[in-house]
Amino acid sequence: MKAKVMLITPPYHAGILESAGRWLNLAFVYLAGHLRAAGFEPIYYDAMTGGDSLSQIRRRIETEKPDFVATTAYTSSIYAALEVLRVAKEVNPQIRTIIGGVHAHFQYAEVLTQPPGAGYVDFVVRGEGEITLAELITCLVHDEDPDSVRGLAYLRDGQVRLTPARPFISDLDSLIPAWDLVDWDLYTFFPLKGSRLAIINTSRGCPHGCTFCSQQKFWSQSYRQRRADLVVDEILYLNSKYGVNVFMFSDEYPTYDARRWEEILDRLIRLDLGIHILLETRVNDIIRDREILWKYRKAGVQHIYVGVEATNQESLDTFKKDVTCQNCVEAIRLINDHGMVSECSFIIGLPNETEATIRQTLELAKYYNPDLPHFLHLAVWPYADNAEELQQYVVTRDYAKYNFINPIIKPINMSLAEIEQALIGCYRDFYLDKVRQYRRLPDEFKRNYLLTSLKMMMQNSFLKQYLKESGEMPESIREVFENAC
Repeated sequence: MKAKVMLITPPYHAGILESAGRWLNLAFVYLAGHLRAAGFEPIYYDAMTGGDSLSQIRRRIETEKPDFVATTAYTSSIYAALEVLRVAKEVNPQIRTIIGGVHAHFQYAEVLTQPPGAGYVDFVVRGEGEITLAELITCLVHDEDPDSVRGLAYLRDGQVRLTPARPFISDLDSLIPAWDLVDWDLYTFFPLKGSRLAIINTSRGCPHGCTFCSQQKFWSQSYRQRRADLVVDEILYLNSKYGVNVFMFSDEYPTYDARRWEEILDRLIRLDLGIHILLETRVNDIIRDREILWKYRKAGVQHIYVGVEATNQESLDTFKKDVTCQNCVEAIRLINDHGMVSECSFIIGLPNETEATIRQTLELAKYYNPDLPHFLHLAVWPYADNAEELQQYVVTRDYAKYNFINPIIKPINMSLAEIEQALIGCYRDFYLDKVRQYRRLPDEFKRNYLLTSLKMMMQNSFLKQYLKESGEMPESIREVFENAC
């Protein structure tokens, strides 16, 4: 009888991301495919998208009777993930529990030995999980010593045991995701009514060194990519087999290799699938590709997030962004001029932040003119390059608040309440100006897309009560909001 492995996405909810759509856990789709190839029975259970409570998760575990329960977490979802493993152990102490993801990769000792994880986590998978998880389960099924499996952390005789790191997977095209296990009706992109959404990746890693980011450390600034033809074949397969018409590229940097990226665009243009693509890239790549941005649009790219983060060169240099303010402005203009939706974020809350510097950030954000900006509190990951430098300003170690919405740092000259209200004020002031621009856009698709995006953000995110209820809103603007929302 095959060992049954239950992969559970933890039920953590916060922020603006969920206001835009329902997103599948691509990591689990890949893990499930590799587990099945290794002879096990994977169960993909998305408790987050399903909105399931811990009691519902408990009942599902009782019904499925898995031999193994695995989950994953980034920093803000770590407590929810550990609760899932606690429930699994309460259902059956013989269930082996496993956790992976960026937070556990770096904070493995804390996860294994301190509440709330202590006693409920059997193994931490560090780094890429496909090969490690399959080898671990094979080892445990045969009662062999897990010390032979690379990429693990676990307790042995009360002490944290760390096995050697596993090298990164060199051939990403050898991994076969278990798309057939996905409940496709769950996943949609709200701004496009009736859409069906898939998350795919065309590469893994990032060669850059932004100080606030965990990805460059997780991937050791490495970069590997899939073949362009196989990426497009996967898009065609998901479109024809499952009716997927919205694709979110989850890569940190899908456009890194200019030749490969243009080949992907050219192949998609020839197929003419009528799909919509959402992606993230770097400002400098948009500048590089200024002559082929028409290909982006023709291939289906509708929405581009670019990493801006700051509106002054000093902060960009502090973050090691390797871009200039002028390039940020130019990249956003190019995206807008080609009829695509521009999205970016601006970080506030550095130790030297004041009301004046936040006002400056807001005014410069208006000058940059992105379609969908996000104003975010700086989240200081405990494993990030800037963690030691900023530790004296960190006011909470409640990881559930490390979601860019709650202030983690107290600036020297501002209270937490002041910095929190300043962030809300940035959203309110920016979108009061921006919504009028939406209504005047000549491109009907983009106009409707942005108004619907605003509607989703207003109805489903933490901004709802603030943007619609706080402060005095001019009647003309209130009417536009009400009509849009």
